[in-house]
Amino acid sequence: MFAPLVFRGGAVGLFAVAAVFVSAFAAAGGGDLRLAATTSADNSGLLAHILPEFEKECGCRVRVVVGGSGKALKLGESGDVDLLFVHAPEEEKKFVREGYGVGRKPVMHNAFVLVGPPEDPAAAAQAESVAGAMLRVKESGAVFVSRGDDSGTHKKEAELWQSAGENAGEFSGEWYVSAGAGMARALLMADQLRGYALADDSTFAVMRDKTALRVLAKNSPPLKNQYSIILINPARHPQTRAELARRFARWILSPPAQELIGGYRFSGARLFAPSAAR
Repeated sequence: MFAPLVFRGGAVGLFAVAAVFVSAFAAAGGGDLRLAATTSADNSGLLAHILPEFEKECGCRVRVVVGGSGKALKLGESGDVDLLFVHAPEEEKKFVREGYGVGRKPVMHNAFVLVGPPEDPAAAAQAESVAGAMLRVKESGAVFVSRGDDSGTHKKEAELWQSAGENAGEFSGEWYVSAGAGMARALLMADQLRGYALADDSTFAVMRDKTALRVLAKNSPPLKNQYSIILINPARHPQTRAELARRFARWILSPPAQELIGGYRFSGARLFAPSAAR
């Protein structure tokens, strides 16, 4: 995969920007696969759980670049990675339509939720949907912490504001805070400011005991957060390791890898549901 944008290891590993994770498995052949992956797949611990299995099978190394989906898609456009693992469906489809990517396939999903302080000054928990809860936060003047990093979660937030009749690009004032950071960091900021944030439920599950935040709004059925893989088009970027990327795609969509994903737990809770077609 690629060189990560987030440090791993301890507290710093979860939250610091611009770090590189390289598997210690020695490449026995096939070279390095450069993978751009979303922060939630990394912050949740999923990548550390599944990637060693692929490396053993392929005798290769996966170099991961961790960042928001928008950043990952830009890396794909420039051909600086071989494969994307992202969660921004509309932008992903555009990426493929424009000829940058091929073989887009769903891998797994979780859900988006609104989290906030237990006292819930905006009465967000009384709303019927996540979008409605977010609107209550704005109307109350309570703090809302946005990822602000062009990630899949940030894009979903903008979409939810729009469905509530609001344009986040026009927001001003101290109530709306742009973190410009990954999910774990944004959750810590929301906790420090006694504010609210849109989060994927997997990262929040991992961070729950590190903050006082609680889930205050979720949709029924759940507000789905779909993760997909996309291979970089070798016709546009012939320097990519196309065969190794195809091999990874086949592996992560296979029943054994899907079982690994579905079997990953944190404090007994399953974080991701497999999505590959059977």
